Amino acid sequence: MNNLLKPSLNWLLLFVPATIAGEYIFHFSETTLFLFSCISIIPLAGWLGKATEHLAEKTGEGIGGLLNATFGNAAELIIALMALQAGLYDVVKASITGSIIGNILLVLGASLLAGGIKFKSQTFNARGARSLSTMLTLASIGLIAPAVFHYFGGKDIADREADLSLEIAVVLVATYGLSLLFSLKTHKQLFIGEAAEAAKVDDGHHNAWSLSRSISVLAVATVFIAWMSEILVSSVAHAAEAMGMTSIFVGVIVVAIIGNAAEHSTAILVALKNRMDLSLGIAVGSSVQVALFVAPMLVFASYGVGPRPMDLVFTPIEILAIALSALITEQIASDGESNWLEGVQLVSVYIIFALVFYFLPA
Repeated sequence: MNNLLKPSLNWLLLFVPATIAGEYIFHFSETTLFLFSCISIIPLAGWLGKATEHLAEKTGEGIGGLLNATFGNAAELIIALMALQAGLYDVVKASITGSIIGNILLVLGASLLAGGIKFKSQTFNARGARSLSTMLTLASIGLIAPAVFHYFGGKDIADREADLSLEIAVVLVATYGLSLLFSLKTHKQLFIGEAAEAAKVDDGHHNAWSLSRSISVLAVATVFIAWMSEILVSSVAHAAEAMGMTSIFVGVIVVAIIGNAAEHSTAILVALKNRMDLSLGIAVGSSVQVALFVAPMLVFASYGVGPRPMDLVFTPIEILAIALSALITEQIASDGESNWLEGVQLVSVYIIFALVFYFLPA
């Protein structure tokens, strides 16, 4: 009985049937549906992350981080696909920006802060972290280049932007595939944490899920996330207007935080277990995956499900946020050691960007 009464994100699962009833039976207002669907996705993404963590227990830190980043990004990808189908390209691009800066500033920052409070200093493989940071810089270049072409290319380049974005998307996906070969095969020793084995010993009392249970939870959570995302996207425009928020703020901050719920919980929990290689792999690896894989996949998908092809032309403030976030992450990750103050610094940068996006005119 005490377990039922103790605080838990699982209580938020009550918002799933409430959202469904509000959409199809009681016809709640758009703002209420938006809020309910956002809250519903948080515990669903948490279960997505929990199932992925159990799968990751059967692998090394590198594959574990990749699995968690991949399934953690599933919620964001589903939301973005729904927005893409509705033609909300500004929300899609803003969610990409929000996912990138949210993972490396908010998720990693919160992980460094939580781990740094428990441990005076934490270490991780500096070479592996530098490799991830370099990939993040490359990803930033891939997303900045189309914007530079757009803003400095003159008046006669509009017809070429979609083609340029498509070709850059192909390069980004190919690079991401080669990075997986590097991190999981040819140089996997760079991504194995020294604390991994100790952590496994410490967690010996933990009851691991079976493979079938993990996959079942992943499947059910993904289906319901897709359902809640469809309701969220259908209500986002009216809700943003009613709450005085711009579509870019909703995409960069609100949708990204909701979609990153799985990474938020898992990256922080493993940091508290002093598994910083896995924590960095989840946070930074997720941002790299969004930029090098998710963004190109959305470009490809737009040719099939969108009203028109999507380009990779981001606003100046978005490309500035991505570039500066990559820069500060590289500075913090380069020495192979972290503390709570570095976590505070990353979160502070995220709050500054959030304020800028909030006060941007519509």
